[in-house]
Amino acid sequence: MNLSNIKLHNSFRSKNVIKVITGIHNTNIYQIAQIAKAADLARASYLDVSANTEIVKFLKSFSSLPLCISSIDPIDIYNCISAGADLVEIGNYDVFYNQGMYITSFQLVELVKEVKYLVGDIDLCVTIPYYLDLNEQIHLAQFLESLGVNVLQTEGLLTHGVHHLSSQLSALTDSLSSSLLSTHFISQSVSIPVITSSGMSSTFASTAIYCGASGIGIGSALRVKHNITSMARYINEIKNCMLTDDVNLYQSREYLSITNMSEPML
Repeated sequence: MNLSNIKLHNSFRSKNVIKVITGIHNTNIYQIAQIAKAADLARASYLDVSANTEIVKFLKSFSSLPLCISSIDPIDIYNCISAGADLVEIGNYDVFYNQGMYITSFQLVELVKEVKYLVGDIDLCVTIPYYLDLNEQIHLAQFLESLGVNVLQTEGLLTHGVHHLSSQLSALTDSLSSSLLSTHFISQSVSIPVITSSGMSSTFASTAIYCGASGIGIGSALRVKHNITSMARYINEIKNCMLTDDVNLYQSREYLSITNMSEPML
């Protein structure tokens, strides 16, 4: 594992990465600024933002954190790197999902090749689509590593537009279980870091690390906070929860046994 940013490289090596996500479609500059300032205060690892050159320039004017842009559009990615972004994530496939489209492993590999051709050796993270079966996720992860991808991220399906609280909780649990399951097996199959995302919270931060993650991505849990202080406090809470002490390890083992994480057929 090798990342250009030394501080970020060390965070991944220490398995204590917190990626703060401002929102792939979020262009609310006031809210983005609040989240970024909270992330700075709490010393999060890096920011993940929409692939918008104006947002990149705005954040670069005051934030000291490495800046990752997320997109599936090679041109947007190229423009944002030119504007000062430090990392690229190919992911946030919601634009596909909302249209009932699902990118294949072959299409994703071709997209990675195109992006690497456009932006060169920039640090690159790729999200492994949740809907691929575990065997295909593992094989895709291994091939992406061979292409020089620096970091992988797992995801789960988070259903939008669910109004009943019980349904919301059920959807969130299913999404998190899927992401943790993928993290568990992918992290054992590659030597590059894995980030767990989709519905992550302080409750399951240590579980993600126990499953093999080098860090977690948080976004929606922050965007419901009302001020910079509460956001920074929550990020610090997650940092503390990521310490895999005996209690957290016990809770993680209990969760893994409940979700029945058995070996996939390879």
